[in-house]
Amino acid sequence: MSSKPDPIPSNYRRVTPCLVVQGAAKALDFYRDVFGATDRMRFPGPDGSISHAEIQIGDAVVIVEDEDPRRGTSAPPPGGLAGTPVFQFIYVQDVDAVVAHAVQLGATMRRAPENQFYGDRDAFIVDPFGHAWTVASHVEDVTADEMTRRMAALFQ
Repeated sequence: MSSKPDPIPSNYRRVTPCLVVQGAAKALDFYRDVFGATDRMRFPGPDGSISHAEIQIGDAVVIVEDEDPRRGTSAPPPGGLAGTPVFQFIYVQDVDAVVAHAVQLGATMRRAPENQFYGDRDAFIVDPFGHAWTVASHVEDVTADEMTRRMAALFQ
């Protein structure tokens, strides 16, 4: 007799991003080269596509799949969607180096790395597969009071 499995598997976070792309194999290479992703699993689809792949970036799992109209999925255009309502946020050791490497490999810089009032240095890029990323390094611990003061100053 087998026991009932946990409905929330322990080897996943509660929310797992899934990136639908055109060219999943190349996207997986990009995420490995830029963010240090490692493969967890990869399942081939028809015509050399990837139906489902999982990568590990730090303690996070990201699913990457080729678009599949039969399953109702489509990838964003390579330059991303204008005013996209969704993006990935990733902490890295050296935001400047990671963003420069991402741009070298085909990402589009939308906002160069800059120090933020909340204590992060971050940048905003769109990867070559149309997905937006805020790439950040935490550079300063800021109290809630100081963060509030700094944010108010931005709007004066």
